[in-house]
Amino acid sequence: MIGTEAAAAAAAAETTARRSYGKLVAYLAARTRDVAAAEDALSAAFESALRDWPAQGVPHSPEAWLMTAAKRSLIDAARRRKTHDDAAFDLLLFTDIATDADAQRAIPDDRLLLMFACAHPAIEASVRAPLMLQTILGFDAAAIASAFLVAPAAMGQRLVRAKAKIKRAGIPFRLPEHDDLAGRLDAVLEAIYATFTEGWSDPAGTEARRRNLADEGIWLGELVTVLMPDEPEALGLLSLMLHAQARRAARRDAEGGYVPLAEQDPTLWDARLIDAAEALLLRASKLGTIGRYQLEAAVQSAHVIRRRTGHADWAAIAQLYDALALMTGSPVVAINRAVAIAEIQGAAAGLAALDAIGSDARLRDYQPYWAARAGLLARSGAAVAADGARCASLAAPSARGAITVISRWRSR
Repeated sequence: MIGTEAAAAAAAAETTARRSYGKLVAYLAARTRDVAAAEDALSAAFESALRDWPAQGVPHSPEAWLMTAAKRSLIDAARRRKTHDDAAFDLLLFTDIATDADAQRAIPDDRLLLMFACAHPAIEASVRAPLMLQTILGFDAAAIASAFLVAPAAMGQRLVRAKAKIKRAGIPFRLPEHDDLAGRLDAVLEAIYATFTEGWSDPAGTEARRRNLADEGIWLGELVTVLMPDEPEALGLLSLMLHAQARRAARRDAEGGYVPLAEQDPTLWDARLIDAAEALLLRASKLGTIGRYQLEAAVQSAHVIRRRTGHADWAAIAQLYDALALMTGSPVVAINRAVAIAEIQGAAAGLAALDAIGSDARLRDYQPYWAARAGLLARSGAAVAADGARCASLAAPSARGAITVISRWRSR
C-alpha cells in the first residue's frame, strides 16, 4: 500500500512538474529577481512533496502546495543569510504566503515574462535558448549540454553566469514597451527556434535528446501563441516548426540515409500537423503584418501542396525567397532562392543566381553552397571541375540532398 501511495505521489509530482514547473519558477523569480534562488526553492518543494504526499495524500491543488512550500524555502534561505535586505524580503514573503483560502486562487502565469528576461539583450545570445530550457522546462545542465554539443561543465557555468546577470543587472520580468516589443519578441522567438533546430538537425536521426529538443521547441512555441495569440510572427514560427516536424518520418530511408524533400514520400508526412500548421499560417496572414517566420512557413506550405498536385509550387517558392532575401540578407536564403530559380528557369539560371552571391566570404567554406553548385553544374551538363577540386570535395558528401533542402532558415 505504501508503495502504491508513493507511486501515486511521484506520478502527481511528475505531472505537476511537466505542466507547471516553468510557471512556478517564473512566479517566484519575477518577485525575487533571482532565478537561481527560485529554482532551488522549487527543487526543495518537490523534495518535500515526495516525502509528505505518500503519507498525507496528494493535495487537491499540487501547484498551490508546491508554491507555498517554495516560498517558505525562500524565507528560510533569507533568514540564514541574515542581512538587512533579506529581512525586508522575509516580511514581503510572509505577507504573500498562501493561506488555505489563497491556495485555491489561480497562480499568475509569468512564463512569458521569464522568457523575455532570458532573451534580454544583456544575456549572451548563445545561452538564451539553454536558459529557457532550464528555467521554463526544468532541463538539467547535462541534458542541455548534450543537446547543444557543449561540455556539461561549460554549459553549467554559462547558465550560472546568465542567472547571476539577471539578478545583478536587475533585468525586469515584464513585457517590453511597445516600441521595443518587436525586437525583444524576435529574440524570444529566435531562442525558441534555436531550441527546435538543435533537435531537428540531428544528422543521423538517432539522438533521442535532440529529437526531444525539437518537441520542446514546439511546446515553447505553443506557449507563446497561447500567451500572445495576436502576434503574427509567433503564429508563423509555430507553423514553420509544425511543417518541418510533419516531415520527420520521411527524412530518412530504411537504411537511415537522408531523403531530400523533393524525393520524400508525401504519404509519410503527418497530415494532422500540416493541417495545424496551415491553420496557424492563415491566422497570421489575417493580422496585417508580414515577417520572416511567416514567409518561411509559407515556403513550407508551397512545398506540401505536392500532397495534392504532385509537385511543389516553385513559382511561389521563388517569390517568397525574393521577399526573404530582401528582409534578411541571408546567404542561406539566397542559396535556396537559386535552387528555386533552377526549378523554374533551368540549371543555368540557378547557377547565375549562385554566381551573384559567390563573392560572399561567408560561403567560402559553406558546404551547402558548394553542394548546390555541384548539383546544378551536373544538371546543366557542365563539368563539376569548372569550379575545381574545391567544389567537388566540399559538395561530394551531400550534393544530392542540398539541391532540394529548403529547411535551413536561420540567418547566417
